[in-house]
Amino acid sequence: MAQLPYIEPEDADPITKQVYDKTVARFEMVLNIFKITGNAPEIAEKMWEIFFEILRDGQVDWVTKELLILKATKMGDCLYCVTQHEAVSARLGVSREKQQDIVGVEYRHSAHYTPAEVAILDLCAHVVLSPEEIPADVWQRVRAHYDDGQVVEIVATIGAYLQVSKFGDAMGVELEPVWHGHDPVLFAAEPPTSKAARHHLEHFLEAR
Repeated sequence: MAQLPYIEPEDADPITKQVYDKTVARFEMVLNIFKITGNAPEIAEKMWEIFFEILRDGQVDWVTKELLILKATKMGDCLYCVTQHEAVSARLGVSREKQQDIVGVEYRHSAHYTPAEVAILDLCAHVVLSPEEIPADVWQRVRAHYDDGQVVEIVATIGAYLQVSKFGDAMGVELEPVWHGHDPVLFAAEPPTSKAARHHLEHFLEAR
């Protein structure tokens, strides 16, 4: 259950409406996680700007960043984020099979992943679990494929989605009705562990 009201587009102030317009451009709808930040327009405007920058081609292409988002939020057990970005990454051309192989360490042996992608997914896993103990060989493999600016964008993407996933979970943001009956990919391969995530997964599986 959401801890604050969702601010619907028709009730939004001008600043929030601008945020919502950018949201629709990325997600094709105004998501509940954006609506809940409509309670603090000035904070929301600045909070979401980094995500709007991430969700487009930059020094690192958008598809690659979607892989990082899926990996980080799956490891964080965020059903909300994973569900949204399964849809976004699919729209950008990431196959269901490639999404499935992101779970655990399957990607290391998957024909769907390049050595560059394997390197940054290994980095992502370490950032989630032990950011101060990232092995030198992981950094070496990452640096073999990405320059300094790209490394900053990669780690910023991971960090941003760890932050927003915890924000959404703390606020009790609920999946939108459009996702009820959604066919999960990552959580079908490995079920969630948290009580809330399990409840939501069961809810929309029942609606299928």
